[in-house]
Amino acid sequence: MRRLIDHARTFPSRCGGAGRELKEFEAGQRPSTMFITCSDSRVVPTLLTDSGPGELFEMRTAGNIVPPYDPDAPTSEMATIEYAVSVLEVSDIILCGHSHCGAVGALARGEDLRALPAVRGWLGRCAPTGALQDLDEFGPDCEQPVQRHVVAQLDALRDHPCVSRAVGEGRLGLHAWYYEVHTGAVQAHRPTTGTFSSL
Repeated sequence: MRRLIDHARTFPSRCGGAGRELKEFEAGQRPSTMFITCSDSRVVPTLLTDSGPGELFEMRTAGNIVPPYDPDAPTSEMATIEYAVSVLEVSDIILCGHSHCGAVGALARGEDLRALPAVRGWLGRCAPTGALQDLDEFGPDCEQPVQRHVVAQLDALRDHPCVSRAVGEGRLGLHAWYYEVHTGAVQAHRPTTGTFSSL
């Protein structure tokens, strides 16, 4: 904790010379891209994309899950997506899953999560398992389950009215990525083939 505190204290001097580069943010934010990914500490969107402050509008959830749209039961995730698309008018949304994902691994293996009731409730309510049920064997990196899961979450994202409308109007692009935490490699989903390949 001491290291984090020390870095926080010196941040203004480390970032643009006494914070001069941050001055522009007084007027608001204009990120071009929303980045939805897992809460996993090994996934760092700004490091992965070499982005600075103000460039990415991030949303992180356990298992990079996008809850189904339900106007009668709004969630913080629904509000975050709506704000990014309707107010900030981002031009792209990247939904990024990652290797060795504990949430997706638990779903794919059908693990007993009774000792983690909140996790069990989140995954059971929000994560479609149909895409993972026909997978008999997969390695510890969970590559195939995670890739299928990312595509399923992108489908859930498309069901949000603001996203569907923006995509239909041609002002929003949707992208599914898979990140290997042990190599740093990034792959993108190719809708024409249904496969993932290097960027």
